[in-house]
Amino acid sequence: MEVIPGLHAIDLGIVYVYLYQEADKVSIFDSGMETHAERILGEVAALGRRPEDIRQIVVSHHHPDHAGSLAELAERSGASVLAHELDAPVVRGEVEGPPPVLPDAEKEVFEGIAADVPPLRPTHVDRELADGDEIELDGGAQVVHVPGHTAGSIALYLPKRRLLLCGDAAVCDPEGRLIVGMFNVDTEQARQSFRRLAELDFEVACFGHGAPLDKEASFAFRRLAEKLG
Repeated sequence: MEVIPGLHAIDLGIVYVYLYQEADKVSIFDSGMETHAERILGEVAALGRRPEDIRQIVVSHHHPDHAGSLAELAERSGASVLAHELDAPVVRGEVEGPPPVLPDAEKEVFEGIAADVPPLRPTHVDRELADGDEIELDGGAQVVHVPGHTAGSIALYLPKRRLLLCGDAAVCDPEGRLIVGMFNVDTEQARQSFRRLAELDFEVACFGHGAPLDKEASFAFRRLAEKLG
């Protein structure tokens, strides 16, 4: 599905992955689970591009439903891997990521989902990101550090396109309602990160879970931020 010209959303069931096509390269935001590499490469081929055209893969955070096929995609494409400096050691397999702190309402849902997600296969990280860094993506994408879901969760903000790729900092539920992301290591920190995103100006928001909001997305973020207090 083309969200806006050049940006394609791949609905993998449990998670969304995004392809950003430019004249000289393809960038990928998140990589789904370990079993999703072939599907993602098939979508790249459907755009008339080869694996070698994938120049960079940015992961929003280290969870295996977002970084699961990262190792295979990097091997087959030669793409650079980018992750926040706090999540990079987990992606490389040097440390284990801490488990989420789950309220009772989330425990049963998390256990049902986690059982179907293969563990993360470690891989290299070519560039460690920090808040405020810029990525070469359609004139410049800003890295926004949004801790709470994980310590090193990030969003990408493309002000010229009025576009936000927010990973799991926010979720769009099946009814199209916006909520703060679940399964966090620090729920209050996650809410603070969401409030920060709500201060940005964007028309389109893309999520790791849930279909993109393709109009007046920042208004929806601000409205929810006001409810959070």
